Order: sequence, then C-alpha cells, then structure tokens
Amino acid sequence: MLRGASPKLLAATAAATVICTGVVVAASSTAAQAAPSRTASAGVHAVKGKLSTTVAPGGNFNLSVWELQEPVGSPGSPRTIPSSQLQGAKGYQDSYFYTDTHDGAMTFWAPEKGVTTPNSNYARSELREMNADGSSADWHLAGTHQLQATLRVVSVTNHVCVGQIHLGTGGSSTKPLVELYYYNNGNIVLGTENSPSGGQTTHQIANVPVGTQWSYTISVTGGNTVNLTVNGKTTKYTIPSSFDQYNMYFKAGSYNQSSSNSTTKGARVAFYALTVHHG
Repeated sequence: MLRGASPKLLAATAAATVICTGVVVAASSTAAQAAPSRTASAGVHAVKGKLSTTVAPGGNFNLSVWELQEPVGSPGSPRTIPSSQLQGAKGYQDSYFYTDTHDGAMTFWAPEKGVTTPNSNYARSELREMNADGSSADWHLAGTHQLQATLRVVSVTNHVCVGQIHLGTGGSSTKPLVELYYYNNGNIVLGTENSPSGGQTTHQIANVPVGTQWSYTISVTGGNTVNLTVNGKTTKYTIPSSFDQYNMYFKAGSYNQSSSNSTTKGARVAFYALTVHHG
C-alpha cells in the first residue's frame, strides 16, 4: 500500500445540498470509454494540491463509516471490503478503487462486465454506509441525514449512479429511495422511487460536461422531504408515506447503469470530497 498519508481530508467543499426527509415520490422542479488504469487525469477540472497522491483513499478520506463493494467475486456475491481495511494511508486499494496519482481523487471503476448483486444487472464499485461500530447503517427517516460530495465523472458509456439513498430494514423491498445519475451527455438526473414495489420518476437537474468537477448534497429532513442541491441549485421532493416503515442508508461511488461483455467500457468516477452527517 502507499505511504505518506496527509491528515487533511476532504478539502474540497461540496457546493450543492440535497435534503431528504421521508420517502421521495413527487418532484417539485425539475463519453468517453476508458480501460482500467490507476490514473483519471484526462479532462481534469479538479482541485489540486489538497489531496495526497501518494496514499490509499483512506489516507485522504474518512472511510470509517463506509464498506466497499466491487464488481468481482462469485456470481451474485460481489467482493466487499470492510471499513477496517479501507482506513488509513496504507488502506485497501486496487484497480477498481484507488487514489488518482494526478490529483489524489478517490476513484471508482465499474466496467460493463462484472459481478453484480442478486437484484441488479449492473456492476458497481461503490461505498455502502456503515456505523462506526462496523454494523450496517440503518437510520430512521426522522431527523436530519446528509450526504455531500464533490466529484467528476471521468468516463461513462451511457449513465452511472453516483449517489443514492437506499432502503434498509422494515420490509421486503430492495429498491433505492433516490438515485442520482450522470449521463454521457453531461445531464445530471435524479430518479425518485414511486413506491417500495417499484416505478421510478426521473427529474432533469443540471448539465455538466464529462470531466468537469461538480458537487451535490442529498439529505433527508422532517421524515418526508428529499432536498437535492447540485452546484448551488436546490430542488425538493416529497417522500411517499409508503416508505415510512423503512429505514435508510447512503451509497456513493460508481454504480454503472449499462452492461455488456466488455471489461474496458464502463464508468469511472473521481471523488474530491465525501462526507455524511446525521443530526
């Protein structure tokens, strides 16, 4: 593993704020192909000199409340890396999850061909929220819950999910509450689930060219509203009461939304800041 970690984390400030309270239902308002590599420097509009390029992602980011899922392993059972192995300058990294040697970004690579979960046809290199004691995060809609990120999509074949609120315990559904998508034409789109049984409504949010840095905040407040802020513009979405029985957790990374037999086409996403707050 790489050495020389800097104690500074997440120097880039997320300019966008998304607030989610309850379950999202109704909205108010509204590529390049790259083979796996250890650098994501093409088309960089990134913060430089703030993240170390010589440490694992855990040397720049607080990964004590995250677990990593990668697109390898046995069919229906992708490899997971616990937070204990992700933390610190010598923490885990590989070709699917690594520090960009150009700008220090925590980078996720998800090819079109890869091991998937039982309920998805798409591969992912993605963080799943955990508690500090190592148990799975599973919070109530009541209160305030916030996920903030600054990132850029380095390459994407079609579109990729870069952040989500997912249903936890409370019922049999395995659906997300909300998914934030980035398309290869630069469109940023929020998908809100209509009910735990399925059906998603999409909302065009913004457009940012591939390779350009942008920020989002997704949060839940009041138990019934999701507020999404992308680059300073906020939209709000009502959470349907059918989600009230469920607990939730955050996810962030590269959850590719296209599949094929290619291991060189896919979605590569670089993060410059990633924080979670509950209050």
